[in-house]
Amino acid sequence: MKKGVIRAVAATLAALAPAVATVAVSPAAQAEPGQADQAVTPATIHFGKTPNLDPKKASWRFALGQYQQAGFDNIEEAYAYSPSMDRYVPLVVIRPLDKAKRANAPTLYLLNGADGGEGGANWLMQTDVVEYLGGLDDPSKSLRAKAGLRDPSPGIGANIVIPMSGAFSYYSDWVNEAPQLGGKQMWETFLTKELPAPLESALGSNGKRALAGMSMSGTTSLLYAEHNPGFYNALGSFSGCAATTTGAAPLFVNITLNRANSNMNEMWGGPQSEVARYNDALINADKLRDTENIYVSNGSGWPGEHDLPSDPRVDGNLLTSARVMVEGGAIETATNTCTHDLEAKTRALDIPVTYNFRPQGTHQWGYWQD
Repeated sequence: MKKGVIRAVAATLAALAPAVATVAVSPAAQAEPGQADQAVTPATIHFGKTPNLDPKKASWRFALGQYQQAGFDNIEEAYAYSPSMDRYVPLVVIRPLDKAKRANAPTLYLLNGADGGEGGANWLMQTDVVEYLGGLDDPSKSLRAKAGLRDPSPGIGANIVIPMSGAFSYYSDWVNEAPQLGGKQMWETFLTKELPAPLESALGSNGKRALAGMSMSGTTSLLYAEHNPGFYNALGSFSGCAATTTGAAPLFVNITLNRANSNMNEMWGGPQSEVARYNDALINADKLRDTENIYVSNGSGWPGEHDLPSDPRVDGNLLTSARVMVEGGAIETATNTCTHDLEAKTRALDIPVTYNFRPQGTHQWGYWQD
């Protein structure tokens, strides 16, 4: 990766990345690669409000309530008890609006970015996922009309499951507990082993599933497919970085983790540990061979329509416009380089992947909406 890109990203994100002390990790504490393949206890599924959820981490409930009040009977809150993490994990479940499509529907697991949905940066609050993917039959019901985002949509005929927790975790299995993040971080075990079978059974799913993520979870989606060959029928990664251990990649991972007063030592035992290399999607790109229907997209980092003051997300604020152009542009430029590296490797391995390199676009929700 070019040094100019590295300097730009480091400089623009420095304010978001407070320094943290290195966490010592004993060899006994380190997880073995592939640990998620061991037998696990299934999650317990409930529909309703997640018990004891901090209201500060549930701002998405307001958006969910708005949809329900507008007559969307296909969206609800659910929660699952994770045995490996010993906690309840909140979920937003969006069924097909067309009730005739609900029986034997496939399941799309849609992962949030760095804040895990615990803040305002999540699919439910930042996009029209409910109306576009779930379905919209009456334009007058649209809650996105103000932004001019949605005409009637038939939906995709799938159950959409969005975990609303997991901030700054990379949705990974960590080698150490992280008290500042709620304790054990065993997200891969939860999302690939504990959750799918009981949840898909409760939803009456047909057993087919897809996974998609953006930014932080754009990396995760690639890794889950590599660690679980053939488990997903379709895969999406938007503005992610496949590499986590080579070049400048550890710097970028630590920038995200530092926002939770953590680092790669606490998560994987260091940037060059066996666990870290197991979680490098570029190194392990050959394991994507058994996953069909892979779609990977990235903007160029150059400002586009969603960065201008005229965009409803910017709402005329020149400071906001400048920030998304500079900071968002630097981050997207970096992930663009990462994605080109992944393209080169998958092409060399003759692994079919659909790549979409958009000529414009920074690292922000307007483009993930697109």
